[in-house]
Amino acid sequence: MKMKIAAALLLTGSVQASEIDDLISTSNSLVAQIDRGRMLVGAAIENGPNGYISSPGLSASAQISNEQVNAYNNALAAMASYAPYGDAQTFLETQAGNELDLMQDAVDSFTGAVVELTTVVQVNDMAKEAQTPDDKAAVQNFTVTNDLQVNQDTVDTYNQSLTEIETHSNNAGAYLGVAANKESTEFLQQGAENNNSNFETATLTYDSNQQWVKVSWMTGSATAVYVNGTNFDSLYVSENDILALGAQSEYYNSGYHQDGYNCMVNESNCEGLR
Repeated sequence: MKMKIAAALLLTGSVQASEIDDLISTSNSLVAQIDRGRMLVGAAIENGPNGYISSPGLSASAQISNEQVNAYNNALAAMASYAPYGDAQTFLETQAGNELDLMQDAVDSFTGAVVELTTVVQVNDMAKEAQTPDDKAAVQNFTVTNDLQVNQDTVDTYNQSLTEIETHSNNAGAYLGVAANKESTEFLQQGAENNNSNFETATLTYDSNQQWVKVSWMTGSATAVYVNGTNFDSLYVSENDILALGAQSEYYNSGYHQDGYNCMVNESNCEGLR
């Protein structure tokens, strides 16, 4: 999904830019020829009666070619699909893609912290499984002979990245939810027109407290879609459903964290982790 959204951004942005740019470029070409032609005609009107002669074939330099005509006409035709205010759905999907990129960065930070905290999991498992005095002595030996202290910087990274992952995931979910709702995208599109603004210069935010997705325009005004109505009931997932989904997720069941611990501590199973 993230790659598809990024590709859509690149394609749509370049198309919108090229439509107006092509019109400017092709019309500039014709305007230059027309301007040159007018100057040549003006000079001819003055030169002939006064006994002056221009260079042979100079008029050809001001003639308009078939290629110039076709290019201009094609640029005109392309303007039929031009969106001067931008496109609400594309804007929402693009911003969702950005949020997913930021989420992935936070996931990388979170995973690194979890790998370092995996020692806590191992100590916990050993301590719970220790039944005999020998088992407990092994736990003592392991905790004494290894540097197992939890680093506060690691905990700070863990906590911060966990918050960032939740924030960026929810932002992306809200943006895509609104993007999939035709009534909402039409409302935001009308907002751009009413404010004489383009989505390219707008700012998008999701406020979980207000339960809205808001587009702030360069004019200082804003247009918001509330995502707490019946059209968006499916956007909200319960804590139980979230934990159930997480327990089944590839990330949770990938074994990456144990491999990361083995790589960090035992220098084994490091393939793909460095």
